[in-house]
Amino acid sequence: MSKLFSLDGRMALVTGGSRGIGRMIAAGLLRQGATVYISARKAEACDAAAAELSAIGPCHSLPADVGTPAGIAALAAAFAARESRLDILVNNAGAAWGAPFDEFPEKGWDKVVDLNLKTPFFLTQALHGLLKAGAAAQPAKVINIASIDGQTVNPLETYSYAASKAGLIHLTKRMALRLVEDGIVVNALCPGAFASEMNRAARDEADAVAARIPARRIGVDDDMAGAAIYLASRAGDYVVGTTLTVDGGVNLVR
Repeated sequence: MSKLFSLDGRMALVTGGSRGIGRMIAAGLLRQGATVYISARKAEACDAAAAELSAIGPCHSLPADVGTPAGIAALAAAFAARESRLDILVNNAGAAWGAPFDEFPEKGWDKVVDLNLKTPFFLTQALHGLLKAGAAAQPAKVINIASIDGQTVNPLETYSYAASKAGLIHLTKRMALRLVEDGIVVNALCPGAFASEMNRAARDEADAVAARIPARRIGVDDDMAGAAIYLASRAGDYVVGTTLTVDGGVNLVR
């Protein structure tokens, strides 16, 4: 049974891995035996996080701005220069934007949709060959990090964020159908309230947020790591094109 969740010898790349949910997932993959590369836009923060995570297992920093085509190409090239295969890709890098309906700017659409929706597709495309190489021994995995805001309506006016995450959930299904032909299994995770820079309410007002969650708490690191490990490991090999919601039940009461 322990082998079901083992990631020994597996090679992983986590975007947005220097903090928040990406870092939670990176730490979990490391604890299960994977070698993990993390990417983030700010090189200093990425390097520092990788150095800290290296106390758990082999973790390497590959700074890149994956919100641009050039950044995607640079990250794919940097990874390919170091490894001959990729077993686990976690498309976590994301952005949010909130503004009243009458004031919501176009740049609040372009930045968010490019990073949250286009980047997971084009980064996976750029790493397709390495993922196929990883799938030679056992299924390679792509995990797209969506959000419960793509499933149910958040009262906040985050129009482009909600739309991009809903789109990512559906994109996951379309990608899954194509890539399973190559031995690459694609799924999505929808986190609820986890303390992070993006979810400052969960970070700074945890008790108030927890009161609105059926589980009566916000998510902790192991909740997110456990879900990602399940999808990344042998245990998740037959789960294809699915969205796993990790939210303490809040979707049920929105």
